[in-house]
Amino acid sequence: MEWRLPRLKEVYESRLCPVAAAFEKIKPGSRIFIATACAEPQYLVKNLARFPKNIADTEILHLVSIAVSPYTDAQFQHLFRLNTFFIGRAARESVARGEADYTPISLSEIPKIIKSGRLHIDVALVQVSPPDAFGNCSLGVSVETVKAAVEHAGYVIAQVNPRMPRTLGDSFVSVESLHAIVEHEEPILEFLAEPGDEVTERIGFYVSRLVPNGATIQAGIGKIPNAALRHLMDKRDLGVHTEMFSDGLIELYEAGVINNRKKTFHPGKIIAAFCMGSQRLYDTINNNPVFEFYTTDYVSDPRNIARNESMVAINSALEIDLTGQVCADSLGSQFFSGIGGQADFIRGAALARYGRPIIALPSTAKAGAVSRIVPVLSRGAGVVTTRGDVHYVVTEYGIAYLHGKSIRERALALLNIAHPSFRPGLLEEAKKLKFIYADQELPPEGGSLYPERYAWTFTPREAGEVKFRPIKPVDEEKLRRFFYSLSEQDVYYRFMGAVKTLPHKQAQPLVVLDYEEKFAVVGYIGGEEDEELVGVARYFLDRATNLAEAAIVVRPDWQGKGVGSFLLRALIEVAQEKGVSGIVAEVLAINRRMMNVIYKLGYKVHSSLEGGVYSVNFRFDEKA
Repeated sequence: MEWRLPRLKEVYESRLCPVAAAFEKIKPGSRIFIATACAEPQYLVKNLARFPKNIADTEILHLVSIAVSPYTDAQFQHLFRLNTFFIGRAARESVARGEADYTPISLSEIPKIIKSGRLHIDVALVQVSPPDAFGNCSLGVSVETVKAAVEHAGYVIAQVNPRMPRTLGDSFVSVESLHAIVEHEEPILEFLAEPGDEVTERIGFYVSRLVPNGATIQAGIGKIPNAALRHLMDKRDLGVHTEMFSDGLIELYEAGVINNRKKTFHPGKIIAAFCMGSQRLYDTINNNPVFEFYTTDYVSDPRNIARNESMVAINSALEIDLTGQVCADSLGSQFFSGIGGQADFIRGAALARYGRPIIALPSTAKAGAVSRIVPVLSRGAGVVTTRGDVHYVVTEYGIAYLHGKSIRERALALLNIAHPSFRPGLLEEAKKLKFIYADQELPPEGGSLYPERYAWTFTPREAGEVKFRPIKPVDEEKLRRFFYSLSEQDVYYRFMGAVKTLPHKQAQPLVVLDYEEKFAVVGYIGGEEDEELVGVARYFLDRATNLAEAAIVVRPDWQGKGVGSFLLRALIEVAQEKGVSGIVAEVLAINRRMMNVIYKLGYKVHSSLEGGVYSVNFRFDEKA
């Protein structure tokens, strides 16, 4: 390389030294910052223990450790004490034994307290790419808090490694900022996530349903984020604004799913603070102008996150209680991970136009022995996302939307996505806590699980899209609102009488079904957060005849658009699959619209009129 600024070449060469000379200036009692995760300067770190006099009684600051190092090794505890901002797997045992410290803080705040001097750094050990012609080295795979440390540490030792990817954005530091330079080539640490399983794949599927085309996504690393990313392959024009990312993102980028065309903040760019992954990932980001790395006080600032329209933040949790409090950094009083960027991205996505903050977690832990959805958080558990900030919660059993909902609605929604084995116990605890009605029921034990596989979409005449699915216990309030939207005539047609109210005692049996002998399909508009029912069809099976008695009602403003016909056909599809022989119905003679719907189905209809009411039946094996 030809230096364009000879002065900086002289600076670089004057600061080149062996590791022993670099470490001579470290004094006992210092606070030493070590670059984050895969950017850890391994050669420098491994040499720390060679100089016990220099580094005696030092405090090691590290964002997250993924490799066993001297400062996470019990035999060196007399020399170091680790203070970590996020507990990685390498430091977890040290923290649990009380041999290391954990500082709970959002990652976006760390650069600020470094810059302010409240977190004074004596020495920074970092790893950089070789300098360019203008004397600028790239911090590579980790910029987040490392740049602030380089700019504000009293003494910076840099390992110059030609294998460090040259990343763009706000990732550059001048050789003038490096007080000692140690050249040493070695592979960059790699991080390979654990393979997914059936549960995480199901969670990933549900999360993908919440990601619209053109969305900007935030997803970290781990089984659940990777599963969610795998299920986004059928999306279009996705963008990325994330604190960190791994190989799962590269698959979408190479497939063209991520192109950042629709981004409203840094359009055309993938914005991140650091990454952890394989060599393939490092090769992809090297000198690639699509990827830009910035510090966490910029990337994770909720105000910047919110500038991304359709921002979808995907975060995980360890435990959530029935009121919506999310614990993500501890198992009870035992610290497990950290706050990270969850709170920032949950709030940023909530502030974004069309944003969707998501918490995704398996319904159980310890091989199914314990529920992650609990009546109240474990003693000592820390709240990372408050009940006021939580929006979407996803498990392998579905999606619950909590924001703006009452405690009763939240408890029912979370019961609906808890593991079935724990639902009865959670129901009883919720009753004791007065979260729900004392007579609240769930679908009968031994009955079918919620039949998620039934889902339909229909675009009626001169109207927007209507979606259809089986009814859920959490639909009780929606059903009541639907009832009160009906005209007196609609109510009369449906109930064959003047029904004025639909209180809880009457509404609950209409939403708590076994999905075998009792089944109902609802048509709805809107998303998870603002669903409105526009039609309901249900049947009750008579086992003696194997015929199902059906009833349908459609909201007045959606009548005459084909919604009723679609509901009935959907109900028939379910009944046929379950081995039902046919349908019976009682229809008022004046309800000509319903009779027309029945006759247009294509079956041989049998009917008799008595007292102004048609008794109608048809069998599925008798075509008209």
